Order: sequence, then C-alpha cells, then structure tokens
Amino acid sequence: MFTLMTRLTVRELLLRQAPALLLSLLVAELFYKWHSFLLETGGFLLTWFVLDAAGAALARLSGRREQVRSGVS
Repeated sequence: MFTLMTRLTVRELLLRQAPALLLSLLVAELFYKWHSFLLETGGFLLTWFVLDAAGAALARLSGRREQVRSGVS
C-alpha cells in the first residue's frame, strides 16, 4: 500500500485506483456479510485487486485498438 501511494501521482491514483476502490467498497458493503472483519476485509482487498486487474487489461486492449486504428505498430 505504501508503494502504491508513493509511486503513483495523485492524478494516476484518481484515474486508475479510485474507480476500482469505490466499486470494491460498494460490492463489499452490499454483498459481503461474513460476520468477520478479517474475512470481509480480505474479500474487499481481493475484489479491489480483481477489478484493478480487469481495468488494466481493458486499458491495454483499448490502447492496442487505438494503435491499430491509427496505424501505429
């Protein structure tokens, strides 16, 4: 977490991490009712990881599509 906060700029944090973080909080609050702080926190962090990975994969795919459209190799 420290590395995440120190290596990314505020703009990168807002654009890359904030959407996944907020969606993960929403999912955890609505669906994770395991009556254990540790389990729910772990579920939240895992959800954040998966959503962030999916967002990064989509960004890579859309970046490749833009390169193909513009003719950049």
